[in-house]
Amino acid sequence: MNAVARKIAFVGGGNMARSLIGGLIHAGATAKSIAVAEPNEDLRTALVGDFGVIGCETGADAASEADVIVLAVKPQVMKPVCESLREIAQARRPLIVSIAAGIRIAQIDAWFGGGQAVVRTMPNTPALIGAGASALCASGHVSAAQRDAAQDILAAAGIAEWIDDEALMDTVTALSGSGPAYFFLLVEALENAAVEQGLPRAVARALAAQTCLGAGRMLRESGEAPAVLRQRVTSPNGTTQAALESFEADDLRAIVMRAVAAATRRGGELSSQFD
Repeated sequence: MNAVARKIAFVGGGNMARSLIGGLIHAGATAKSIAVAEPNEDLRTALVGDFGVIGCETGADAASEADVIVLAVKPQVMKPVCESLREIAQARRPLIVSIAAGIRIAQIDAWFGGGQAVVRTMPNTPALIGAGASALCASGHVSAAQRDAAQDILAAAGIAEWIDDEALMDTVTALSGSGPAYFFLLVEALENAAVEQGLPRAVARALAAQTCLGAGRMLRESGEAPAVLRQRVTSPNGTTQAALESFEADDLRAIVMRAVAAATRRGGELSSQFD
């Protein structure tokens, strides 16, 4: 089931839905095969104007003929949204794709009345520029063709990797879901440190951002492990070594491990709120 050849309903028209819709259109999906339910008239009008998709006020209107339903709403409203679509889902048996953090497959399936093909995924905000990183996990009711469709939807806005153990989705959320904020904090810190050493802020920001962008591309495109690339730019007794030794003295690795563990725990806590 190629996603671009199927009818897809987005329930929720926020930034993440916009990025996925844009990716699908770019990949060849027909605009009129995509419906978006968004109660905010301004957001809905913008999506229709930008992409030519079908705009709907309610999820039921968008999903009535859908092969795929993408749930792009806040976790706090997921339960009533699913319940409002239960009758349609029980009748049509669509693929249901959730991008909500902390909501488990079993919870979504129960709210839809059971027996549904559910894929839980966690994209991140760089999907807005086609550079997202997503992980997906499928219920036992998802067919091979439906897995391909879910892959197509998420890969339209970046990379998409499958995991078998749903319990690891909290770690995925802590890594790639929250990860852009860690990156922005690092760039912010580099910028401020350079300013402290006398560099103009505009120059510091431009150099810090481009340096991180270039390093990321090298990591992705070279296929080398990060440790190998780090060693290549670290000359004995040079400036890089001096900085890395300072990081090691402050136990940067342990700081990162604690931060990711904290975010993972919080993901589990969010899930338990909806039991």
